[in-house]
Amino acid sequence: MDTQIKRLIPVIGMLAFASMAATRICDPMLVNLAQAFGVDLAQAARVVSWYAVAYGVFQLLYGPLGDRAGKLRVVAGAGVVCASLSLLTALAPTYWTLVLARTLMGAAAAGIIPLSMAWIGDHVPYEHRQEALAKLLSTSVFGMMLGQWFGGFAAEILSWRMAFYVLCAAFLLGSLFLCLNARSFMTPPPATKAAGFTQYVKTLAELLRIPRVRWVLAVTLAEGALVYGAFSFTPSLLVDKFGMSVSAAGATMVLYGVGGLIYSPFARRWLALLGERGLALTGGSLITLALLLLGWTSTPWVGATACLMGGLGFYMLHNTLQTQATQMAPAWRGTAVTLFACILFLGQSLGVSLVAMNIGRFTLGAMFWVCAVGTMVLAWQVSRGVRTRASGP
Repeated sequence: MDTQIKRLIPVIGMLAFASMAATRICDPMLVNLAQAFGVDLAQAARVVSWYAVAYGVFQLLYGPLGDRAGKLRVVAGAGVVCASLSLLTALAPTYWTLVLARTLMGAAAAGIIPLSMAWIGDHVPYEHRQEALAKLLSTSVFGMMLGQWFGGFAAEILSWRMAFYVLCAAFLLGSLFLCLNARSFMTPPPATKAAGFTQYVKTLAELLRIPRVRWVLAVTLAEGALVYGAFSFTPSLLVDKFGMSVSAAGATMVLYGVGGLIYSPFARRWLALLGERGLALTGGSLITLALLLLGWTSTPWVGATACLMGGLGFYMLHNTLQTQATQMAPAWRGTAVTLFACILFLGQSLGVSLVAMNIGRFTLGAMFWVCAVGTMVLAWQVSRGVRTRASGP
């Protein structure tokens, strides 16, 4: 791997950190937001599900925009817009202003991690790509960990609004460092400047005709619905069923991120030991066990262990799918990877919405069991369908 590119990955990771923090920061504060704005938990969950919808849909715009204007250039610009929307969220006077600001933030954040992945796909050879993606993943994991912890801490000890002031600063710093360190990669690629909307629609149509693309997108939709849908409600479950405080639930969810950190530095060793198929099956098995434990027990230390186990399993499974996504259509990698992210977050929104709709009919624990069974089936399908080097057009 080129030395300059290797050094740039942590710099790009600063905005990936902020983006993932923004994605998960509301999870532990749903109860507080419901109380602050006089709504129920299902309504408060819109700050998660609507964010995910916007994040997913806007991937369809960022793919061609990144190919046309330069991926890192778009990533830096998206970070500045996210900073502005974080400030708007912090100042939101009403519930609907809060939901709107979060939705727009999801639309802006959509340009960060997927385009960063696509940029790595463009510049890192396939044999080193899973390792490079794992390094980007580690910074994203830190963002998720601190976002979940600080969201709960701020909501209980400081103010939920303070969490978004800090998030604003993180986005601004990330954009600044990226602009200073990646100037040589900010120039738009001349070969793609002329591509227009019509060509983009044709590209999407061509992508969706490829069986491999359809398979990757199908399992990604299922992953988003089953895994993200369940874990978005884990802090609420820890408060309601395990009797934890909001800040304690947020701190416990940090262990989910620790699981990712256990995976990321040793990604190459995990891959050598288990292979991509083994990683997917092992990861899905760990997620399944974690969800079963969360749904069955109310013992805090068991819940904490389940969060750690779920994090490790998720990053094993998801990193395998990320690698498959970067190679499912190499000729249109920017569009293909952002389409992958679009489907992932639409799946998350679907999962969160389905869980929220059924709160009251079933317990959260029962819904976690359903997600556990679905995840095991998903992991088996992924392990059977993974290719060591996926083919594309």
